Amino acid sequence: MPTAPTPLTGPLVVALLYDSLCTFEFGIVAEVFGLARPEMGSGWYRFRSAAIEPGPLTAHGGFRILPDGGADLLEEADLIVVPGWKGAAVPVPESLIETLRAAHGRGARLASICSGAFVLAATGLLDGKRATTHWRYADALRRTRPALTVDEASLYHAEDRIFTSAGSAAGIDLMVEIVRRDFGPDAANSVARRLVMPAHRTGSQAQFLERPVRPRGDGAIPALLDHIRADLASDWTIARMATTVGMSRRTFERRFGEATGQGPGQWLVTERVEAAKDLLVRSGGSMETIAQAVGFGSAHALRHHFRSLVSLTPTAYRREHAIAA
Repeated sequence: MPTAPTPLTGPLVVALLYDSLCTFEFGIVAEVFGLARPEMGSGWYRFRSAAIEPGPLTAHGGFRILPDGGADLLEEADLIVVPGWKGAAVPVPESLIETLRAAHGRGARLASICSGAFVLAATGLLDGKRATTHWRYADALRRTRPALTVDEASLYHAEDRIFTSAGSAAGIDLMVEIVRRDFGPDAANSVARRLVMPAHRTGSQAQFLERPVRPRGDGAIPALLDHIRADLASDWTIARMATTVGMSRRTFERRFGEATGQGPGQWLVTERVEAAKDLLVRSGGSMETIAQAVGFGSAHALRHHFRSLVSLTPTAYRREHAIAA
């Protein structure tokens, strides 16, 4: 007869379940903490899911959810994870707020993935502290809870037993980091290998930010921007830009700022970095070749501006984003 698995005795991790659950975010928590890992021994995590509202509950993709239990499970948890939330404007139930405060007060850790930061922020436990969330939600989180400092650059952040992470995939980084803190680097590396991902990802959310929206205003500035994008390798001084659209430099800089929300120099550097990103992942060109192609003139200038905007070196960006042949 097969031997019964040894009961686990490690920290109890409880993931919240709610209607319209973010399926991927919940899957991250279940994969890291709920997957059977006999090689880790009996002290590995115990995992449960807790419904915070009456059913029936559904998840993105049309799944029906059958939880392990209700909110009473949170009273026993060593780590409570909020896998996303219904929306930035959706109120957090007062009963959940009080339960999370009580859990933290008795020593439990709290963690969130992506928009789950709104749930932790609602408790007030992040007031006066730093937290992160997906860069698209950063401004909304600031408005919702001005007493906390929103760090939209980090992939994850930890302070006072409260962990927050950026977009969905950054939740994997955070969960692996929690494993590292609890069981050491070898365990974290083992989990990361099973997930086929690095145990620690370099860089920040800056590498994933969307390009600026198309400028406002009449056709002169947008036409100029399209012209520059098509010829980034040229020497585009502000004086040349102003002359191209038939404006004085002062008028040009004012109109450019009104249209783009940026100064001409800042906009040009951003566009050149964006073009360099594309060449880094789509070509095998050297840094000097790419720098010349996008108008930076030297690999040194490319590295300087790239690291300033993306928080990664061009080489690291190429390694992490390269398209397989």
